[in-house]
Amino acid sequence: GCVMGIRISVIGLGKLGACTAACLAYKGFEVIGVDVNDKVVEAINRGKAPVREPRLQELIDASRKRLRATQDYREALLESDVTFLIVPTPSKRDGHFSDRFLKDALLHLSDALRRKAGYHLFSITSTVSPGTTEGHLIPLIEQCSGKELNRDFGVCYNPEFIALGSVIDDFLHPDLVLVGESEGRAGDILEGIYRRICENTPHIARMSIVSAEIAKISLNSFVTMKISFANTLAELCGAVPGADIDAITTALGADRRVSPYYLKGGLSYGGPCFPRDNRAFMAFARKYGVKTPLAEATDEVNLMHIRYLIDLVLSSMVDSRRAVSILGLAYKPGTPVIEESPAIKLIEGLLKRDVEVIVYDPMAMEEARSCLGDSVLYATSLRDCIAHSPTCVITTPDDEFRRIDSTYVVHDPTVIIDCWRILRPEGLGNKVEYIGLGRGRQVGLGCRIEEGYRWVGTSL
Repeated sequence: GCVMGIRISVIGLGKLGACTAACLAYKGFEVIGVDVNDKVVEAINRGKAPVREPRLQELIDASRKRLRATQDYREALLESDVTFLIVPTPSKRDGHFSDRFLKDALLHLSDALRRKAGYHLFSITSTVSPGTTEGHLIPLIEQCSGKELNRDFGVCYNPEFIALGSVIDDFLHPDLVLVGESEGRAGDILEGIYRRICENTPHIARMSIVSAEIAKISLNSFVTMKISFANTLAELCGAVPGADIDAITTALGADRRVSPYYLKGGLSYGGPCFPRDNRAFMAFARKYGVKTPLAEATDEVNLMHIRYLIDLVLSSMVDSRRAVSILGLAYKPGTPVIEESPAIKLIEGLLKRDVEVIVYDPMAMEEARSCLGDSVLYATSLRDCIAHSPTCVITTPDDEFRRIDSTYVVHDPTVIIDCWRILRPEGLGNKVEYIGLGRGRQVGLGCRIEEGYRWVGTSL
């Protein structure tokens, strides 16, 4: 059907919601956003990006006339044909996702739906535990609105597969658009919207709602398995003289059964999706009496890899003062998000072992301060951080860190542990003992033995 005149409301204007609303408006849809935070609503209405995300401001500037925000759910529902729900679904202790914010939003929206003539489509983007949409959310809409599913309204489950720091590009160029539909009409409308906004031709996978709910968490569970495998391989390569993780994973990734994505030995996975989706997959399977040893091992290996890194840092330290500089705090470059960040877990492990830690990250300093407080020192610049201690760990492959060369090196000796192997060791000068995570010792280098220390850096 024609999607041209469709008006869209977006409930929840966080990192993903604000970017979704801006992309839809940029592609010509009339968009009305809703958020409980009045500052966010005010920012959108002033034409300012409410969150930091590449290209967001540019898209808002390009779609000023078509994008506005309100705190009034009723206005948003009555003045739109399709509603995307992109609200937080925090993990509960048992691994399942909480749907209380979704239910709260749907109560307001269903109350407005009661007064609406014509068909309305709800598209649920927030990640939910399988069974939630049909078991809890649809009954709530029917009950509160007095309307009937697939007659007066349709529901789709449409989770996004985007990464913070590249939300807009990921949203406009997805590999996969996942659509769980209550009926064909609902899926048709959503497919039409994506055909209009995507700048590529993604695979649009349409299926039952519960299949889509399972597909979302199982996809992320599978990717974490792949990451944990690559990280185990990196530990192995680090122990074998002459072994090189990058040469190996590049070869493995060339086989189409494996593919190269997320197969790069580095740090443990973190962030707002991977750890919790893998745990949710386990919790969902438990509910149906199905064992998930692969998912459980993935989670365990992810934690073991942090302990491996802590041990690597402790055994590589060269100064009796026991100080370490950590470059990178966010769970990945290009974002200030530190949720489940392996760098933060490394820092907490080092602090427990009485190591003095100084930190630097181009974007995540404020976030780290709210989490680590006064337990660490905060460098004012990259150079300042490196100068502070003779042991340095690079935890994110940030572009700024790629510039490190011999001019940054103050201490003789200095150990640099490069978790993503982004530096060229030959450019670091002869004061530096370079440890690329997942690279075995090059035969013939030997161990440097300094006055007072045995330098074990290279043998790791």
